[in-house]
Amino acid sequence: MVRQCIDEQSLTFVRLNPNNKVKNFDCGDKDLNDFIVNRASDFQKNLLSVSYACAETGSGRILAYCSLANDKVAISDFKGKTEFNRFRREQGFPNSKRLKSYPAVKLCRLGVNVDVKNRRIGTTMLNYIKSMFVVENKTGCRFLTVDAYLNAVPFYVKNKFNFMNADDNDPHTRLMYYDLKNLKM
Repeated sequence: MVRQCIDEQSLTFVRLNPNNKVKNFDCGDKDLNDFIVNRASDFQKNLLSVSYACAETGSGRILAYCSLANDKVAISDFKGKTEFNRFRREQGFPNSKRLKSYPAVKLCRLGVNVDVKNRRIGTTMLNYIKSMFVVENKTGCRFLTVDAYLNAVPFYVKNKFNFMNADDNDPHTRLMYYDLKNLKM
């Protein structure tokens, strides 16, 4: 069965505040469900992350959510200084802008309701996040990072994320990044 993409005009993106309680959400992952239902508001109250929801405009039903926090891309993310220098050259940083770390935002969690999987809601949510840090950027932010679950790596690759380094062999996640400069107008 081929599923239609959801019309982006029928979607609303909302920054959840700590008093917003999500009562019901199922993305098929127990940890991601538990976070948005039980823990997201505490993370927000303690200024550790901010959560956003993608909802149907009419019903308000949450189709996807994400949680974001500050991050950085630093030499410690690489095998050594040589690999970090290669990364900086590949990203086009001039010598005068070669810092020891670069500002990023971490995509801590991203969940899509099982009822709308394979309908491009995850990609729509990523595009919304990317635009937040290019169009509405309040501070400098060059990269979007994620510790992608191994089963989600193809999704992030499809959405133009790159592996931070080739030697990342964590058995559960892969560190990936998206260069927001790719969107700069």
